[in-house]
Amino acid sequence: MGGRMRSRVSAYAIAVTQEQLLLTQLTDSSPVFEPGLWHLPGGGIDPREQPRDALERELYEETGRELVDARLVDARTYTAHRLGVDRHLVGLFYLVDLKPGPLAVTKAGDSTGAVTWMPLSGLRESRLSPAAVDGLGLIRDRWKRT
Repeated sequence: MGGRMRSRVSAYAIAVTQEQLLLTQLTDSSPVFEPGLWHLPGGGIDPREQPRDALERELYEETGRELVDARLVDARTYTAHRLGVDRHLVGLFYLVDLKPGPLAVTKAGDSTGAVTWMPLSGLRESRLSPAAVDGLGLIRDRWKRT
C-alpha cells in the first residue's frame, strides 16, 4: 500500500430469520471488498446523513426491504486496497428487523448484484466479505449467551 488513505464510514444490517442471514453479493464496482463475495446489506454513509438513515436507504436499495427497527451492536475497522485506492473503513453493525416482502436489488448498476437469505449452518467464511464474517461472529456470540 502507499499513497493517500481514504476513509469511509458504513452502516451494515444483520438480519436473521429462521436461522438464515440476509446477504448481498458484491459486483465489480464494489469500492472496498472483492467482487463475488457475499456481504451484509448496507454501505457508505453520505455527508450530512445519519447512520440509521443510511442503513434504511442502503437496505432498500440492496434488498427491497424496509427497516422496522435497528439496534447498534458493534463497530469494526478494516483496511483494504481496491481499484487503486487504499481505504480505511469503519463499519457500524446493526441488528435489524425488516418489514416482510420479496427480495430485490432496487438500485441497478451499483455494488450489489444479488440478494438472498442464506442458512447460517451452511455459510463458508471463504465466500464472505470481512464485514460479513464479523457479522456472523456477532450472531454466534449472541447465540452462545442465550
